[in-house]
Amino acid sequence: MEKFFKVKEHGSTVKTEIVAGLTTFMAMAYILMVNAGMFSELGVVSYNAIYIATALSAVVGTMLMAFLANLPLALASGMGLNAFLVYTVCFTFGLSYANAMVLVLMDGIIFVILTLTGIRAKLFAAIPDCVRIAIPAGIGMFIAFIGLQDAHLVVPSASTGVTLASFNLFSGTATWATVMPLLVTIGTLVIIAVLTVRKVKGSVLWGILGGSGLYYVLGFTVKGFYTGFFDSMSFNPFNAFKAWGNEAFLKVFTDGFNFDAYLANHSSADLIILAATTALAFCLVDMFDTLGTLYGACARGDMLDEKGNVPNFEKAMLSDALATMVGAVCGTSTVTTFVESSAGVAEGGRTGLTAFSTGVFFFIAMFLSPVAQLIPGSATAAALIYVGVLMMSCVVNIDWKNTAIAVPAFMTIAMMAFTYNISYGIAFGLISYIFINLFTGKVKEIKVFTWIIGILFTVMFFFTH
Repeated sequence: MEKFFKVKEHGSTVKTEIVAGLTTFMAMAYILMVNAGMFSELGVVSYNAIYIATALSAVVGTMLMAFLANLPLALASGMGLNAFLVYTVCFTFGLSYANAMVLVLMDGIIFVILTLTGIRAKLFAAIPDCVRIAIPAGIGMFIAFIGLQDAHLVVPSASTGVTLASFNLFSGTATWATVMPLLVTIGTLVIIAVLTVRKVKGSVLWGILGGSGLYYVLGFTVKGFYTGFFDSMSFNPFNAFKAWGNEAFLKVFTDGFNFDAYLANHSSADLIILAATTALAFCLVDMFDTLGTLYGACARGDMLDEKGNVPNFEKAMLSDALATMVGAVCGTSTVTTFVESSAGVAEGGRTGLTAFSTGVFFFIAMFLSPVAQLIPGSATAAALIYVGVLMMSCVVNIDWKNTAIAVPAFMTIAMMAFTYNISYGIAFGLISYIFINLFTGKVKEIKVFTWIIGILFTVMFFFTH
């Protein structure tokens, strides 16, 4: 392993690489519980099935990064893209879970083609900086909003759309059974924040576990909380593999290309436009996530070459694209390079041995599904809210005093959160950028690919929504 990954040549040691791999795993292991809980809301796949799909795709993707690119970066189902698939593609657009996997597979195929042909660079350059910088913040708001709703801290309101859940135990509008989970979510978020401030490794994971403990301790104060608690629970880890095989594995091929349910209320043209724009949104967000993580993590570890480029850049991008295709086959959303990989790099990880170690830990985690299914939604919701906090940092790089930049950036962020749709945010950001530059005499600054993407999104609004 030391010779294959050239550990000494990169100024590291085997021990350092393994510790860095464990650190990265601890920082991103929360995705196993969060992703499984999110997909289980669809009602057609179980928590256990997606838990295995998430873990297995993370293993494969991270191993690809280790052996193809020899970089200390780990991959898993990306936050934001998973929410986009569940809440927008399935719940809003009306596609089935298997249909959505087809779009994820298309994303992976497009990503591979763009990487191998070099078109990726042109597509990346076609997205204005103001929109590109704002995308993570928009996704962060989107994810946080989902977390607040999953926790039932934010609830529907007939007059305002949404409002704060009731904490009033004295007027009869709330009970301790409904308030207790709300307090657990708030407490879990505080735990994560405190651990992060104290620089505790894996603060999100430890926060989720601490919040889960709090949930079950407070459960003793809720009448009937433990009645029949273990009746439908299995502690056999192989039952999760069985559920995965029956509910998720290869569904992209067996059921995914059957769009009859969608076509019953839509035309074929609607389907084509929807598929094209949604796959494009998946691909764009995946690409930006990967590029940002590659440069950010490698810069943090002083791993960029003399020209400021990421080593084995194309191989890293190819690993990400292939991992997304594997994820679709396994039955989970777009697999992307995790920004939490920076935690392992900060611990001294410099080679693919770090990624290999992280992959091994994800493999071990596949057999811990009985423990994972005990994690309550109120704890994982806090993780979603915190991820939203992390993704907001990019707004400091937006020139808010320049209206031509501020408006597209704001529209990108606001429309993602308020329309529950990542692609709508990108679309409004791009379209507003085009019109502002068009009517201020800067039409030459609008690239050809920007026009093409903008027109494609405009067609989507008029023909599919």
